[in-house]
Amino acid sequence: MATVGKTKLESGWLAARSTEVEVTGVQLTTTTPPSGPSAPWMEAAVPGTVLGTLLKNKLVPDPFYGLNNEAILDIADSGSEYYTFWFFTAFEAKLKENQHATLNFRAINYSGEVYLNGHKRILEKGMFRRHSLDITDILNSDGKNLLAVLIYPPDHPGTIPPQGGQGGDHEVYAIFNRNFTILSDTIEFPIWDRNTGIWDEVSLSITGPVKLADPHLVSSFFDNYKRSYLHTTVDLENKSSWRAECSLTIQVTAGLAEDVFLLEHLQSYELSIPPGSLVHYTLPPLFFYKPNLWWPNGMGKQSLYSIEISVDVKGFGESDSWSHQFGFRKIESTIDKATGGRLFRVNGQRIFIRGGNWILSDGLLRLSAKRYMADIKFHADMNFNMLRCWGGGLAERPEFYHYCDVYGLLVWQEFWITGDCDGRGIPVSNPNGPLDHDLFLFCAQDTIKLLRNHASLALWVGGNEQTPPKDINTTLMNYLKLHPLFKSNEENSVAGEDLSQESTDPSQYLDGTRSYVQASMWDGFADGKGDFTDGPYEIQNPEDFFKDDFYQYGFNPEVGSVGMPVAATIRATMPPEGWQIPLFRKLSNGYIEEIPNPIWKYHKYIPYSNPGKVHDQIESYGHPKNLDDFCEKAQLVNYVQYKALLEGWTSRMWTKYTGVNIWKTQNPWTGLRGQFYDHLHDQTAGFYGCRSASEPIHAQLNLATYYIEVVNTTSDELSDVSVEASVWDLDGKCPYYNVTDKLFIPSKKVFPVVEMKYPTSKNAKPVYFLLLKLFRLSDTSIISRNFYWLHQPDTNYNILEPYRAKKVPLKITSQTFITGSSYKIQMSVLNITKNSNSLDLVKEPEAARFKSGVLSRIFSGLQVSRSEHGSRVFEVAGSDTGVAFFLHFSVHDGKAVEEATNGDTRILPVHYSDNYFSLVPGESTTINISFEVPQGVTPRVVLQGWNYHGHGFSVC
Repeated sequence: MATVGKTKLESGWLAARSTEVEVTGVQLTTTTPPSGPSAPWMEAAVPGTVLGTLLKNKLVPDPFYGLNNEAILDIADSGSEYYTFWFFTAFEAKLKENQHATLNFRAINYSGEVYLNGHKRILEKGMFRRHSLDITDILNSDGKNLLAVLIYPPDHPGTIPPQGGQGGDHEVYAIFNRNFTILSDTIEFPIWDRNTGIWDEVSLSITGPVKLADPHLVSSFFDNYKRSYLHTTVDLENKSSWRAECSLTIQVTAGLAEDVFLLEHLQSYELSIPPGSLVHYTLPPLFFYKPNLWWPNGMGKQSLYSIEISVDVKGFGESDSWSHQFGFRKIESTIDKATGGRLFRVNGQRIFIRGGNWILSDGLLRLSAKRYMADIKFHADMNFNMLRCWGGGLAERPEFYHYCDVYGLLVWQEFWITGDCDGRGIPVSNPNGPLDHDLFLFCAQDTIKLLRNHASLALWVGGNEQTPPKDINTTLMNYLKLHPLFKSNEENSVAGEDLSQESTDPSQYLDGTRSYVQASMWDGFADGKGDFTDGPYEIQNPEDFFKDDFYQYGFNPEVGSVGMPVAATIRATMPPEGWQIPLFRKLSNGYIEEIPNPIWKYHKYIPYSNPGKVHDQIESYGHPKNLDDFCEKAQLVNYVQYKALLEGWTSRMWTKYTGVNIWKTQNPWTGLRGQFYDHLHDQTAGFYGCRSASEPIHAQLNLATYYIEVVNTTSDELSDVSVEASVWDLDGKCPYYNVTDKLFIPSKKVFPVVEMKYPTSKNAKPVYFLLLKLFRLSDTSIISRNFYWLHQPDTNYNILEPYRAKKVPLKITSQTFITGSSYKIQMSVLNITKNSNSLDLVKEPEAARFKSGVLSRIFSGLQVSRSEHGSRVFEVAGSDTGVAFFLHFSVHDGKAVEEATNGDTRILPVHYSDNYFSLVPGESTTINISFEVPQGVTPRVVLQGWNYHGHGFSVC
């Protein structure tokens, strides 16, 4: 017998092209079901898309590899029937008396027919809507049920004109399907099936007579966040033919420690629901004194309470239940008077936004909680605090938002209006937006209900670079109007007054707690008027980010640059002809034009030069010899470029800017445009440049003025601190050393400390390293460490090329902790070269709290000097003095490395506490590495660097 609850239907699915199936949906689910994955039936990707299913069965080549995508048939050429597919599965469900069953599709694309045990139901049009079908009366009495779903592609799949152009001919947008599926500067190549399929979760819900739906949770605050109320409104539907006497229970628990919870509230309320009716029930507010607040990444802890709501029906028992992880927080968003930029406050505190533009995790919608977790943790690891879900992509899934809740990423969610497909382009698209405005608004309302309980959701935006049509925009404004408790003091003088003075409970609003902005370049973003004043999107001179004339508006929603991955990714995603590096053509004006190979061009490579403005940044390190050399030098540029971008913006925090979102943080395919990690989940060096620049407390060098600055984005003042600045030349000497007097740094301020005068000193070297350390005078613990490599004006980094030959001695201490397939490794690296200049500053490593394993074997010339308590210490010989430059770890399949396998040996994803780091003489650091391994794989950790090549550690 079925038990009350939800069961995902995510395995055992088959699929077949509709034109190859000779029986009807009724026959499929009664007399002639498929017997298994034999032609025309195949194993299906559910959730997923038709193209994902074809790829899973190797019926199409991997579209993300090389130029394979061009070998796949476009729906515009094949006709919609080619991508119209049947999906089939069987499930067991046998109901008890007074139980009800609902078949749920959280999203399909684009419409469909459902056949269950010979009965037909319709899945209405719309990519961003939920479908719930009552199947109580059509389940088989023996509990064995057959389900077939016929999925139709979008009504207007669109074509790509010969001249190309973003959004193709814009027809796909007529039904607000995702813009990127046909062509845009985000995914940069078309998805030939337009993502047709059952692309999100399918589930079976069993309830009693009364069903819960769409609870809305809201937290309100008073007395400077000392008093708080939890407001709750929930829909209850009595599906029976008799009056249901119900007990509605809400339970709130707070996590105190692992597996330790505090019960904050347990309340029950009696209510009576007439037969066949739907009731909107608002619970009395629950009071909390000083609740644990949810904070964005870098501002505090992401405290989440477990909320459970259940309904019991007299004579039946528990009828339905619902649970959610909820964060108590208040988000305000207004236009800052000083800068004109949009200003975000969380729990009353200003937050300087350093975030990124998010397209989606995977272009074929191979979405999973595990991949989402890695994606979102990567952004938290970069010290980002916001993601903008671009309007040509998805209304993101609850799993995405869950991990944003967990890791503290604020989310700016756009609806499906995009300037690429709404009133512009060649040919000009329909300025009145989607054809069916009512359907658009239905999907918008449903999306709001799906996502509104997430603490991370910070802002609704009507569209990308374009406002919605007037009627849609007006309706969205009405849907998303703020409850008086959530208006800023400027917007509503009654904000913050006692709850008893408010006539409407805030949970009765559709949302009511977060602002709506009509488009991405309006109302505090870009110039605020909708002019195209975002960007730029190409390589910049690093010092330009700090200059007065770089960007004139308070909040830039999109600014982008380069994104070359490591060489291993190029080899893994392209055939050998794609391993050819660009031709470097010298122009008459002295600049270099890069000419990429056709595969790189198809994957939208952004050059590292901008003739007439920026000299080639890779060439500045010496002409690249091959793919490995090119990609290693590209990582140097990636690190400098993005660190300078964020440091430049942060240097003007609150005086010129309120925030910036980088275009973009990742690619949903194997693109070569701006990204901080590639589609295989390997980070570029730009990832760690961002991580450094976005520290909540950060010491930095203003590259325009050469003043050392301390940035404090936190709400706490800094006192009894100092900055140590040391310059190191290529011979390992320290010609410049300075420790400032005691400093006081106010909260949320950028504090200029002292000019770094070494570049203008006598005998200053053309290339040098600068190390900044902000530390506490009381115990010399390091708060912020920042490393630069710099050159004098009118020179370049060419002399770093022979620096590769230096052999700097290192000592490496490792400790490994293994839990099942999960590895936690601490790698401590010490530059053994003596240093008589620097203070003995210590940055405490992260504490280890895992079961200990041992490092079993070592490779490549390492010598064990001692072993104790599960740790091993290795010394690497070297006769030179100097900086160990641009070191970076990677993790590989040890057996594949030993056997010299030609394929990709990397284990991905891997989370590093830092990477692409450098150590001056006498300096050490600890890198924490975490990852999971496939069964039977022994990982090998490899350390490489500019002047350190390929030592590995095999772990068991």
